[in-house]
Amino acid sequence: MILEAKKISKSFRNGEKTLSVFQNISIEIDSGNLITIMGPSGAGKSTLLNILGTLDKPDSGTLMLDGKSIDSLSNNELAQLRNVVLGFVFQFHHLLPEFTAYENVLIPNQIAGNDGDHHKANELLDYIGLIDRKDHFPSQLSGGERLRVAVVRALMNEPKLVLADEPTGNLDLGNANRLVDLFKKINADFNQAFVITTHNPEVASIGKTKYYLENGSLSLTDKF
Repeated sequence: MILEAKKISKSFRNGEKTLSVFQNISIEIDSGNLITIMGPSGAGKSTLLNILGTLDKPDSGTLMLDGKSIDSLSNNELAQLRNVVLGFVFQFHHLLPEFTAYENVLIPNQIAGNDGDHHKANELLDYIGLIDRKDHFPSQLSGGERLRVAVVRALMNEPKLVLADEPTGNLDLGNANRLVDLFKKINADFNQAFVITTHNPEVASIGKTKYYLENGSLSLTDKF
């Protein structure tokens, strides 16, 4: 098992008021699964994904990542584990504008202390059909192309799990469909595990395991 969350709860304080986002959420993520989490805007999907990705902490509950309790890890140990086990794709691509697509893809390798796996970077860019665009800067790429580069960047350290937060939210229908097809292809070709949050039923429908988050509760569903 890659990740196991048990009875995760999260709330935020606003002055003297406390806003409960969700309560007692449990989820298990195994290799090769493609999980989608759908819910309305404001339901807490991004907050949940940030907690699963160890970018935020829950108020209560436990999180095991790659067999390790994150509570027992220092910040440096957690950052190292995150860099090896997890990959992230956000609604906004977060590519560095001063670097080419190729250089952006190499960054996770370099953060891990390596020069960069140039062969793999070329292989993955070719896999997503952007090898001819590798020397272009993000400003020279379309929105769909930038997101596909961000997906490749997330795969560079061969993570066990990729977390994607509303990845199609800023794309037109054509590019959104291409990105969804890419997630399905990567999952099938590499047995890559994904958790994808979305408010789009068509995106949610690609999940092998589908959840719905609403009113602070996460439940399995087959409605889409």
